[in-house]
Amino acid sequence: MPLKIESVDLHGVVVLVPEVYQDERGYFLEVFRADQLGEVGLPTTFVQENQSYSRKGVLRGLHFQWDPPMGKLMRVTRGKAFTVAVDLRLGSPTLGKWFGTEASAENRRSVWASASFARGFLALTEGVEVQYLCTGVYNSEAESGIRWDDPDIGIEWPERPSLISEKDRQAQTLKEWIQSPQATYFRYARQAVGV
Repeated sequence: MPLKIESVDLHGVVVLVPEVYQDERGYFLEVFRADQLGEVGLPTTFVQENQSYSRKGVLRGLHFQWDPPMGKLMRVTRGKAFTVAVDLRLGSPTLGKWFGTEASAENRRSVWASASFARGFLALTEGVEVQYLCTGVYNSEAESGIRWDDPDIGIEWPERPSLISEKDRQAQTLKEWIQSPQATYFRYARQAVGV
């Protein structure tokens, strides 16, 4: 199987690593295989692809969208970033818990998290490029964020961010999100890893 599961965390965050074929010409790898993603319970249909470029020290997130639900399969194609997912599912044994991993162009990790996880990353090198395969089309009326430094979550970022957008600095806390009516869009149900 060219795509291998490296880890499954928080009952829904999946780290995938492709098999790389390398010789004197360079390398080749399969980035996306619907059949293999389907075999492990991950989505096989993505309707939007995004790419971001970030300077060293930029923090983006923690973002999520509930209508339509936007799960993301993210990979770093240039540089190195610390990627994070936070569980937003009401009733989840890991509600408010976070998972983080270093993803880079060198280690070729892809990180999947469903719409019920807030996502973000910190650029650890200059010129970080991140590609996102998304299961939902962007809707500014049904998206939000959680503060990157919410003490109730306690993410251990590997270094302090140097640049954060005003929108992300003003994001709500996890407690504020849980008290909102929209929080009911994300409920825990023990299912396949991709749900």
